[in-house]
Amino acid sequence: MSDRPDPFVSVIFPTRRRREYLRVALESVASQVRAHRGELLVVEDDPADPATERLTADHGARYLSHGAPRGLNAARNTGAAAARGTLLCFLDDDVRAWPGWLSALLTAEERCPEHLVFGGPIRADLENTNLHACGREPLPVTSLDLGPEDHDAEFAWGANLTLRRRAIDMAGGFDESLDLYGDEEDLQRRLRAKGGRVRYVAAAGVDHRRAGPDARLNALATAAYRRGRNSRRYDGRKHAMPALSAEMRTLVGCLVHTVRYRCGNGIVMTAHTAGRLREALAPLPQPPAAADPDFLSGESGTLNRRSRTSGAARDAVADLLSAPDRRQLRRAARREPPRRRVLVVSIGRPEHAAVTAAAVAELETSRHDVAIRVLPPKPGAGKWVNLNAALAAQPLESEDWLLLLDDDVVLPVPFLDPFLFAAERFGLRLAQPAHAYNSNAAWRVTRRRPGVLARTTSFVEIGPVTALHRDTFATLLPFPDLHMGWGLDVHWAALAAERDWPLGIVDATPIRHTRPVASAYPRERAVAEATTFLAGRPYV
Repeated sequence: MSDRPDPFVSVIFPTRRRREYLRVALESVASQVRAHRGELLVVEDDPADPATERLTADHGARYLSHGAPRGLNAARNTGAAAARGTLLCFLDDDVRAWPGWLSALLTAEERCPEHLVFGGPIRADLENTNLHACGREPLPVTSLDLGPEDHDAEFAWGANLTLRRRAIDMAGGFDESLDLYGDEEDLQRRLRAKGGRVRYVAAAGVDHRRAGPDARLNALATAAYRRGRNSRRYDGRKHAMPALSAEMRTLVGCLVHTVRYRCGNGIVMTAHTAGRLREALAPLPQPPAAADPDFLSGESGTLNRRSRTSGAARDAVADLLSAPDRRQLRRAARREPPRRRVLVVSIGRPEHAAVTAAAVAELETSRHDVAIRVLPPKPGAGKWVNLNAALAAQPLESEDWLLLLDDDVVLPVPFLDPFLFAAERFGLRLAQPAHAYNSNAAWRVTRRRPGVLARTTSFVEIGPVTALHRDTFATLLPFPDLHMGWGLDVHWAALAAERDWPLGIVDATPIRHTRPVASAYPRERAVAEATTFLAGRPYV
């Protein structure tokens, strides 16, 4: 490990005026960090506290302060920005790291260069508590035990979370709008969507402490109630909220557990479920948000379980009623337009390989001359940088159409022949297939309209499926070096208006976008990129 930069590892503690907890945490890691020539940082999510600053200095750590509370994830982002290491270890301020914690992480990091996230055991430690627990359920403090061996895991928890710096860059940092629940899970979901892997390191453990009044039953139940409210809110963000009846059954089960086993932990579990029910019946008001920029739709378009089911039913009815028209369209598309040259480009992530393969198989059935390039994403590069790289490797020469295809799209059967027939019949220069009802789509104008072949619009999306006619290549290519590309569609619309290019949506070939918009990156980062890109550029 001698060839690593100095410091290679940064250990970061977000905190908020919890000096006694922080003292134990710093004592447990300071010597380990010195032994590996790392650095220690403490980020105060509050106005600066001289006593905490002195404590931090006593352990050889740097002290940073927000000046006002901004939240746990904001403190993590502040620490990551200030850290000099390329391996970032985030610890809660109420943990005690095990001896050898850092050595185990560094060994795992070196042995697993393809992994982006590392975590280890988190053992609950209630000091001098009055909680009587029967032992059938875990203690009411975040804990994790995935066994005695190192292996891949779905998630690591934020109390003991280590990231390579490039993971922060890929994910765009922690989402600062999240509070208390889902804060670290959200970032890992974005990383996993890009192929990132998580490694559980069995020897890199910490004790998760509750001490003094915090270890008493009343405080544990109060904290559980708050976590319950936040967990229900985060379930809503993921569109995975259980039905109210399921929450009620859980509450009854917790009450029965409390009485049957004379278990104080049942009281805490009851408080947690009560918090979830309270949030379901009377949601806490969300912090006021600034108005969305005018280049956004104002809607997420993300399906939940109910809208997905109802959307699938509406699609089935629409398909049944439009079956005669679709048969006629398929017959016409066998003859017109003349055989075209089409280049299809897609950036394919491994986790979407099956969906991409099905789309490619469908495109290959076309009567047109179709060339398909599916390339893996370049690590750290955005969609549009990757698309430019793909087009540089295969320049457009005699192609009539360029089709941009996301890797999480289900195409109808048949797709390309009727789609091109309709696009050319309407003289479109930028075209997209409509979204099915059972599709994640942010713009209402892009939803399918039964009984309509196609329609001209003043706007088309940049994905998940977009077709560019050869007349647009000189103006639109190469694409701007953007990551997410928000705002590019409204800029294209302005360019099209200037050049009298017809734009439109083909309703006869509705596609299904399987993943929510912005599921692989923070929405705030996409908005910021779009704001910068559109500054000084025309858009509609």
